[in-house]
Amino acid sequence: MKVKAKFLNKKDRIQYLDSLYTAASCLKTRDDIKKFLRDLLTESERIMIGRRIVIAQKLLKNESHDDIVKEMKVGLDTVFKIQRWLKDEVRGYEKAIEELEKIFKKRDEKYLKKKKDIDDYYMKPFARLKKKYRLHYLLFNIFDK
Repeated sequence: MKVKAKFLNKKDRIQYLDSLYTAASCLKTRDDIKKFLRDLLTESERIMIGRRIVIAQKLLKNESHDDIVKEMKVGLDTVFKIQRWLKDEVRGYEKAIEELEKIFKKRDEKYLKKKKDIDDYYMKPFARLKKKYRLHYLLFNIFDK
């Protein structure tokens, strides 16, 4: 049953929100949080929250409202609502997105390093042989330097 927040008394509202925040803060790994959100929210709710985060990222990168509306296929009022949340004094969005950017950057670096290692392994078999059998490829090694 859906409950409207404006009809809750202050004590109940604090209790419900405290339960949510405490439960979320107990989870340490990404996998645990992922399972928790899967159990807690429907898929469309998770997607909706994810889209809000992406819109906030775009706003923090100073992308225009019209570009965001076209790319994300959302209404202009949604973009303004998220911008209003970003200007809020609490800074919840900004902090989360700063951490998110750091994580994405680490992932990209890890992916590129792994891709480079794989490319080096498969694309340069001759280089591996030259390194392994240095004396056999002595002339090649001299010319490479």
